[in-house]
Amino acid sequence: MTDCLFCKIVAKQVPAEIVLEAGRALAFRDINPQAPTHVLVVPKSHYENAAALAAADDGLADDVLKACHAVAVQEGVADSGYRIVFNTGSGAGQTVFHVHAHVLGGRGLTWPPG
Repeated sequence: MTDCLFCKIVAKQVPAEIVLEAGRALAFRDINPQAPTHVLVVPKSHYENAAALAAADDGLADDVLKACHAVAVQEGVADSGYRIVFNTGSGAGQTVFHVHAHVLGGRGLTWPPG
């Protein structure tokens, strides 16, 4: 996708603070963090949302979730707890239509979420 911001970050055409690159996934800091740890994890290939990622059915969703956990370990929030959020569709708050997981931690996270 030539106009996709996250595809451009994956291709290193747009700068981002990359924290992890693992196989088919890339993780980078959110530019508007909502917690002390707020990292986005994306598949390197383009899928519009979590439903499309799940439909790919080739183990890519597993790779993304493993990368989320690796980020939590690396960021030091794995033991205290962290949240993984996929927003799917504009009604859920998705603003970039390249599936991405938000890894949030480093503070108490209330329930229910916003």
